[in-house]
Parts: sequence; structure tokens; C-alpha cells
Amino acid sequence: MSGTNIVNVLSVLLILTSMLVVETRKLRMAAYMYRFQSLVLVTIFLSIAVFMEAKPLYIWSITALITKTFLVPYLILKVIERVKEQEEGVAIDRKLTIILAVGILALSFAVVEPFHMQAVLKLRVALAVSIAHFMLGLLCILARKNALKQILGYCLMENGSHLTLAIMAYNAPETVEIGILTDAVFAVLIMTIIARRLFKDFGTLDTDKLTLLKG
Repeated sequence: MSGTNIVNVLSVLLILTSMLVVETRKLRMAAYMYRFQSLVLVTIFLSIAVFMEAKPLYIWSITALITKTFLVPYLILKVIERVKEQEEGVAIDRKLTIILAVGILALSFAVVEPFHMQAVLKLRVALAVSIAHFMLGLLCILARKNALKQILGYCLMENGSHLTLAIMAYNAPETVEIGILTDAVFAVLIMTIIARRLFKDFGTLDTDKLTLLKG
């Protein structure tokens, strides 16, 4: 199997794990699925680094492994230990969420079809998946009421944007990726602190029930 085929197959696996993150009601399982997805993303980075001879991606892979596979899931799991592990409600029906996800995937492939850059031609499937991945993260934020699920939605968006960057600018300096990852870790850290405080003060992470925060 060629390097491009490996990347494209792994990219499809990203979509499957994203749907599991969005659809599972068990928060701990969703966090573990995100961890597995991040490990797949690291493998994609390494594959692109090898067959595109993109040395900066080796550093990207190491930083992504540390932050996305270990640090961010650790922060989320620490909060889950203190809150209810079952998601309580949804803003959009699960069947409709799946239909929207299929539509997002189809739209993403339509968007990349006109692209004719050499790198994109080799990794057109992966690029379409990266765009869909970003939009699925946004869908997770809009469709789920649980604050931790919304944090995971942000993490999915981040993974999608990183894959897009790796495909379109795989020779970008290592400092670009390190800077993005650092910002993302601090964003997740702040959001998990807020989520923990919300549960402590209100006894719920259902954002629809946090009406006392209005005004």
C-alpha cells in the first residue's frame, strides 16, 4: 500500500472516531475515542513526513503525541471523575445529527474537488476528511448540551484544522505547529476549569440549565 493510500485510509478512520465522540452518551468513552483519534492523527503526520519527505512533521508528530494523545485527554478525564459520566440531553436529535454528518462529508468532498495542487491531488480524500472533521466538531458543539461534549467538539475542530495544515503546508516551520498546540492546550485547560466550577456551583453541565449565568 502506498503512502497516500495509508494516509487516506487513516483519515477515514478519523471520521469514524469523530462520530463516536459525537454520538456516544458516555463521556469517558468519548474522551477515550478522542485519545485514539489523536493517535491516528499522529500516525498520519508520520506517514506524510515519510512519503512527502517533510521533516518538520516529525516534530509535529512528537508535540501532537504529547499534547493531544496524553495531556488533553488527561485534563478532560480528570473533570469526568468529578461529574456525571452520562450525557443528559441533546440539542439536536441523534438521527438528524447522523444525517447532517453525512451531508457535511459530501459537502467537504465537493469543496476539494476543484483543487489542483499536487499535494492536494495526492491527498484529496484526506483533505476532504480534514474539512469534514472541522465541521463535525462544530456540529458537536451545536448539537450537544453537555459542556464537556462541547469541549470535545472544540478538540475535534482542532484536529481537523491540524490535518488541513499538515496537508497544505507540510513544510511549515515546527514553531507554527508548536504554537498552535500550546494555544489549544491552554484553551482546553481553561474550559475544563470552567466546566468543573460550573458543576460544583450548579450540579450540572447541561448548558441549557445554566440560566443563572444570563444577565
